Amino acid sequence: MKASCEINCTGIVQGVGMRPFVYRIAVKWGLTGYVLNLGDAGVRIVVEGERTVIENFIRNLETEKPPMARYEKIEINWKPYHRRFKNFNIRKSSKESVLKSSYIPPDISICNNCLIDILNPADRHYNYAFTCCADCGPRFTSIIDLPYDRMRTTMKKFPLCPDCEQEYKNPLNRRYHAQGICCPICGPKLTLYDRKGNRIDCDNPVTETAKLIEEGKILAIKGIGGTHLATLTTDDECVLELRRRKRERKFKPFAIMSLNLEKVREYAIVNEYEEEIISSFRRPIVILKKFENYDLSEWISPGLHNVGVMLPYSGLHYLLLQQIDDPAVVMTSGNATDNPMAISNNEIVSQLGHLADYFLLHDREIYQRADDSVLRVIDRKPKIIRRSRGYVPEPIELNIEHKGKGILAVGPELTATVTVMKKNRCFPSQHIGDLSGNLETIEFHKSIVNQMLKLTLVEPDVVACDLHPDFYTTKYAEEYVDIHNTELVRVQHHHAHAVKLMAENNINEPIICITSDGVGYGRDATIWGGEILLSSYKTMERLAHLKPQPMPGGDVCTKYPTRMLTAILSQAIPENELRDIIKKGYLDGFKYGQQEIDLVFKLLTKKDYITTTSSGRVLDAISALLKICQKKTYQGEPAIRLESIAAKGKDTVKITPEINKHNGKYIFDTTKLLNDILEKINQHKIQDLAASGQRAFAEGLAQMAVKTAQETRIKNIGFTGGVAYNEAITKIIKKIVKQNNLNFIQHQKTPPGDAGISIGQAIIAAAKVNDI
Repeated sequence: MKASCEINCTGIVQGVGMRPFVYRIAVKWGLTGYVLNLGDAGVRIVVEGERTVIENFIRNLETEKPPMARYEKIEINWKPYHRRFKNFNIRKSSKESVLKSSYIPPDISICNNCLIDILNPADRHYNYAFTCCADCGPRFTSIIDLPYDRMRTTMKKFPLCPDCEQEYKNPLNRRYHAQGICCPICGPKLTLYDRKGNRIDCDNPVTETAKLIEEGKILAIKGIGGTHLATLTTDDECVLELRRRKRERKFKPFAIMSLNLEKVREYAIVNEYEEEIISSFRRPIVILKKFENYDLSEWISPGLHNVGVMLPYSGLHYLLLQQIDDPAVVMTSGNATDNPMAISNNEIVSQLGHLADYFLLHDREIYQRADDSVLRVIDRKPKIIRRSRGYVPEPIELNIEHKGKGILAVGPELTATVTVMKKNRCFPSQHIGDLSGNLETIEFHKSIVNQMLKLTLVEPDVVACDLHPDFYTTKYAEEYVDIHNTELVRVQHHHAHAVKLMAENNINEPIICITSDGVGYGRDATIWGGEILLSSYKTMERLAHLKPQPMPGGDVCTKYPTRMLTAILSQAIPENELRDIIKKGYLDGFKYGQQEIDLVFKLLTKKDYITTTSSGRVLDAISALLKICQKKTYQGEPAIRLESIAAKGKDTVKITPEINKHNGKYIFDTTKLLNDILEKINQHKIQDLAASGQRAFAEGLAQMAVKTAQETRIKNIGFTGGVAYNEAITKIIKKIVKQNNLNFIQHQKTPPGDAGISIGQAIIAAAKVNDI
């Protein structure tokens, strides 16, 4: 019996060869009809033929779909047979919106087939850096508007040549209807420039770039979603020169790129979980442990036991790296300090002229910048540090739903992202950066808000922001609400941390959550950061926390952790004795020496300071106490370097956390913790004290969480916040939780740190507005 059938596939990732795939299986089954993209990034299929054949076709939609294609739902509507079509074809995209939410593709690393093409002298794509097909290449960074067609991407400036057009129109070719395809005849071109913007005449810009890198030069290389600064990894002088030029980048680690896993294994350890992630189509930077005989420059990640590594994700990377003998090349973000990455050719030359010796640029526009994603595997689970290229703008499916038009969550102040929530999906943006007073980053934040709303087809009826009244993001949200007459929901920072953890683990009941990080504005207007929360989607109660500690000089303590050390120890050691300890052993930790020490003690005596329960400040203080790091040059540095030193030590020092109860709340006495380490400082190795001090800190957090879970009869304990990136602390907390027959909940899909705050903001807003 013949029939007609209309099929709406929801949740499809566009730009992954979906329409050609549908075409091929429809032709295979001898069906007639059409397939088209819809304006909200779904796909509609209309077919006619024998009903049993159509049923086989529908089964193939699931069993043979492209790797990146994901269905939320397949809606099937059977209709009488009308014999409307003579064949099957792909129709032009429609603006009609029949599906519940957009699903836009991330940038996809070059596939094996395209790699074979560019390495094959007989292929017309030989040595062509921009080779791609329906299964790979730029997507998110090139999309200007929906529906996803070439005319709405940055490839609209490159009309197809006859050969590419033939491939584009051939349904049996993997480049059939692939919007980004091109070749040396019709596609973007590479050009090499000197630092003054003068063009360098050469036969092959990539080969010349490789030669310059091997000569020790620093190159700015424009890529898919931004620009890298590249130099040798085996030459200290090259790496140090890059640090000198970056000025503020004295110790912050550089990412590096290797041609393949064999090269990576020359200097780093790669386990099976790390191998799977680093080789995936997302191609993130993965934090790997260095080999003991690590022989790259120590200045790539100074003072650390690990290094950030990625594999090539574009044809350009492969063509470049195969011509360089080093096992890896530095590939760090091409931006002036604290600014977003430069993406236009004029910006790259003008902003990076003092950083790079030469510039390898191309004439394809980057519409949206996207930094490399970064993650780390802990306890066999991925911990996303930066969710950007390769992930964004893929949505995160939720177990709660917003019934209104949509929610815009504007994110935190540091490590900012924004999130758009539509129905039961969150669409987190790429990495934005720190918004505290940087005009370029603020403008970037605004542009991302506009682009994310456009690509998700959302006009929000709710806006979520942080509780802090002075954040730029808070003021932006207030202004947006006034202009657009929407509802504003203010969200406490650590509640957002807890809720994103709950949501990604599909937990509906309240949990006890350890939220451990550097800073978050508390409900009592003090700075939180070491909290044990009883959290649901709508509400949060603070049940325990670290001992509040003074911060003489406020944020200056975050840059100079010896100030924090002094403040914490002042609660246990008489002033004269402490002055003597600080003056004799820690004078280098004060920028202005004795004069600054006097000022700090004056502020402490007068109690002229704010207080904090921050985990970050305690770990910073331990780092300063052990003289591991006495000045922060990048975010989290003292605690990160503490972890690396602790990784080399043994937990052999007896240090026991002290938990007391005050006004109904458990308090972890971090003054005693620091004092205990100080008393043993001349009796043990620094790395052993670091390991034991870190362990005692983790035990204190875990013990408070277990006590509150037992008292509230809650079985799930979560761990979130920036400290959740610390492998040793995570494992210790998990062990204690499990020993007490409780469930340990951790992140895999959303960043534990502040890069995930906007996700939590959106979810809490949805819970409150929809009374979930």
